[in-house]
Amino acid sequence: MKLELELQQTKFQSEQHKLMLNILFTASWLNRLQLCNLRNEGITPPQYNILRILRGSKDRFMNIGEISSRMIDRSSNTSRLIDKLVSKNLVTRKINSEDRRQMDIKITSDGLIILDKMEGPIDEATEPFLQVDVKEAMLFNKLLDELRDFKSEKNHKQIKTKK
Repeated sequence: MKLELELQQTKFQSEQHKLMLNILFTASWLNRLQLCNLRNEGITPPQYNILRILRGSKDRFMNIGEISSRMIDRSSNTSRLIDKLVSKNLVTRKINSEDRRQMDIKITSDGLIILDKMEGPIDEATEPFLQVDVKEAMLFNKLLDELRDFKSEKNHKQIKTKK
């Protein structure tokens, strides 16, 4: 459905402003889809993200900083999310033997089972993207990367000039 109908708005400041709103609206839509799929397992999208990160670590322990740096939503309170995953027996946590201030986190077999169960429903959430041609998807990914790069380059330049 067109953004104008979804937001019940016919005019936008510019086509670029409409694009920004469209990206925000679509991200929210995707988040709601994911929430519906994860609700049955009693986990949230950020918790799911942590489980996937830990599964990708190939059976090694990761610290909270490593996990946080790979999160989709980096404003999430990773420590609190991990506490909830520990209480659900989806991850284990132990004190790092080299640095007692660090906690080492690893996914459990129960966490792996949940990820396996979620594969089908998460694949369903990906289905709308299959209508996008591979070349279009590559272009869209490139444009989104460039949008994020623009802001980080601008911030980097501002930091440099302040020194």
